[in-house]
Amino acid sequence: MPDLLVLYYSRHGALREMASQIARGIERAEGMHARIRTVPEVSTVVEATAGPIPDDGAPYATLDDLQDCVGLALGSPTRFGNMAAALKYFLDGTSPLWLSGALAGKPAAVFTSSSSAHGGQETTLVSMMLPLLHHGMVIVGVPYTEEALMRTDAGGTPYGASHIAGPRNDRALTDDEARLCRALGERLARTAIALERART
Repeated sequence: MPDLLVLYYSRHGALREMASQIARGIERAEGMHARIRTVPEVSTVVEATAGPIPDDGAPYATLDDLQDCVGLALGSPTRFGNMAAALKYFLDGTSPLWLSGALAGKPAAVFTSSSSAHGGQETTLVSMMLPLLHHGMVIVGVPYTEEALMRTDAGGTPYGASHIAGPRNDRALTDDEARLCRALGERLARTAIALERART
């Protein structure tokens, strides 16, 4: 069964929950499987401080996870309108995949969470798209045919799924936010299936 990689970085759990909802959407598409992975925090000192296996949650991603996947959902909290350093650090190490063109033509989607409604969600989503475009990936968003996108009073953008976690980062996903995560995952999976069929 082909794997779609759901790769995220989460400090307070919102991105982890979004990744889970996106994985549920991916697995709505017959024959698709979600492989959930995360990245370690970036150390402020020269030597590595994180072990090779996280204490809990998803395993850490490897370049093989990216190379083997048929598509990618990439998630990061907003950091001043940009992706978190831990995810950027991982992506900065993907040059071997760029040189070989391993990700070219594969579909990708992005998702984010911020503390406030105007916390830079859309610029964060776009910042995550940039390295994916350099890899030659095909970007998949959330179309306005998804009714939840029109009615949400929390997160949700056409650029990708999003969530407003609140000033203490303790708000659960709203029904519409979760619905949009699942819709994005399913759309990504169906795009991956269509692209695979077109190649054969």
